Amino acid sequence: MGALSGASWREWPGAFLGVTLFAFFWWVLDAWRGRRVMNWLQSSAQEPVPHTWGLWGEVTDRVWRMRRDSDRKMTLSEQRLSDFLAAIQASPNGVLLLDQEGKIEWANQTVAQHLGIDVMRDQQQVLTNLLRGPEFLKYQSQADFSHDVVIAGRDDRPQRPVRIAVRLHPYGDGRKLMLTRDITALEQAEAMRRDFVANVSHEIRTPLTVIAGFVETMQSLTLEPQETRRYLDLMAGHSQRMKNLVEDLLILSRLEGSPLPGDDQSVGLKSMWDQTQHEARALSSVLFALPVQQLEFNFPAALDEVVLVGVASEIQSAWSNLLSNAVRYTPAGGLVQATARADGRGFFCLSVQDSGPGIAPEHLPRLTERFYRVDSSRSRDSGGTGLGLSIVKHVMQRHGGELRIESQLGMGSRFELAFPAARLRGLSEVAPAA
Repeated sequence: MGALSGASWREWPGAFLGVTLFAFFWWVLDAWRGRRVMNWLQSSAQEPVPHTWGLWGEVTDRVWRMRRDSDRKMTLSEQRLSDFLAAIQASPNGVLLLDQEGKIEWANQTVAQHLGIDVMRDQQQVLTNLLRGPEFLKYQSQADFSHDVVIAGRDDRPQRPVRIAVRLHPYGDGRKLMLTRDITALEQAEAMRRDFVANVSHEIRTPLTVIAGFVETMQSLTLEPQETRRYLDLMAGHSQRMKNLVEDLLILSRLEGSPLPGDDQSVGLKSMWDQTQHEARALSSVLFALPVQQLEFNFPAALDEVVLVGVASEIQSAWSNLLSNAVRYTPAGGLVQATARADGRGFFCLSVQDSGPGIAPEHLPRLTERFYRVDSSRSRDSGGTGLGLSIVKHVMQRHGGELRIESQLGMGSRFELAFPAARLRGLSEVAPAA
């Protein structure tokens, strides 16, 4: 027994050394595995996941799963942010973010177009260094952002104004969100509405004032039969003027509110041409005695059986309007030429050329505006309401055509109704005319 115990004591140092060496080896191996894991963690998971086991294997597996989930969430968040920014970029409204110091943090292309800033170059620029208009500076300094402020846009010109509505929305810790929108069309529509109401009021008020004055005169004075007749004639003329105005307004309202013409309606070109020719000659004979006007109507015989697809009353009204204008504005002894032709560009045209005084270039773009007159006094004296060409323009738009206007001062004017040739029925081809 003692011998065995002695032998065991003699073997113990060797066993201890073996255990120590094994422990040291295990510690080195564990440290090596830990270093691999640390290197992997420090590489931001760019390197492959290290293959290990034990506690480090469990740690590596869990970290890898956490990183995978985090990467998925990050990718999803980045995609959502990208979609959100793309949606803001596509917005018709401008969006701009300002930091606490009023510097630009981010802006979409719309606000750049509205305000004339560069999205990349002007980042971190103070906004008030770029927008120096007094309206905006006053708006920002008052710190009352409950309403919009209207400023001039980047492309603002005297002949073509551009108006931008700007509004600031505070958020976060001193930051601001700025929204912009182009309200040029709205302001133009509002201006047109005001002008329209003012024009209608003026056009109706003037004859009403005249009629009321005549009535008061006839009620308070004893007039001779000749004076009474003259006053009644003047009252009848002003009453007819108001009636014409109301009728034209109703026509415009009907044109704007009715559906586009279909293919089930048409008008015979020959019959319409003959009727409007008769009306024009009758009007000329009433307005001018001697010297008489020269009226020429050139209608190709090949069009006798042709019909024009569209609303007959609208087309005839538009053509009659142009003819009557040509007769009214051509002096006695002057020439009025009406022609039906194809222009060689896919349009069938009804045109009228007069030898009147012509129209200055600055008036041509506005001729089809409601109540716009080149010569107000002459237009009213001739019985015009200022709505005729506006009605013609609407008729042509409804029929897919164009109203073409050419004029020079002292050289007369040319007005043309250009219909798509596809609206002709009964003729395969119309030879182009000069």
